[in-house]
Amino acid sequence: MSVYVVFFGGWKASKIEMGLWLASANSVCGGDVDYDAFPYPDGAGSGDTAAVNGFKQFDAVIKKIEGSSADTIYIVGHSSGCAIANKVNSRIKRDHSQITLVDLDGFAPSPDQIQKSSLQVWSAEGAKGGKSLHHDDWGAYSSQLQVYTAASATNKWSLHFSLVNTAATDAIKSSSDADLKKGYAGCIANLCWLR
Repeated sequence: MSVYVVFFGGWKASKIEMGLWLASANSVCGGDVDYDAFPYPDGAGSGDTAAVNGFKQFDAVIKKIEGSSADTIYIVGHSSGCAIANKVNSRIKRDHSQITLVDLDGFAPSPDQIQKSSLQVWSAEGAKGGKSLHHDDWGAYSSQLQVYTAASATNKWSLHFSLVNTAATDAIKSSSDADLKKGYAGCIANLCWLR
């Protein structure tokens, strides 16, 4: 079974950080999964409208997804990148029965953004306590929430990043630029949603 994953990093996730995530994801799955990973738009704010307005590659991404012959396609967003993932999914014209939209601790999709895709919404909790940044923000999708249990992260920011990097630690304490850079440090891609 062939799988194609399109991943959108969260607020301020750089090309370098997407490279770290991509290298780790490829090492975990080998040649079984084909990946593309996109950094967050330079200079865009963290809000959903800013994310969508800042992303300039919609046409290219959608063309690649619509042309994919993969048996299963995952469109994955982390944090503010969920807004981009949701928008991409809403603009795809092909049959959605092979597509799963995955939102990792970020913006929940509107019903029209889901189309006929499967939906996964994820947040994290620490084995020693704590909840990720958007754990309780899923609204209508709360009953569908899936929870990743992080081994060592316990604060809302480290747990937020544990959904993309299982090596995330409590050194990540805030949304400062320095702490956001720590989100992909020693990256071991978290692929809990890949089934």
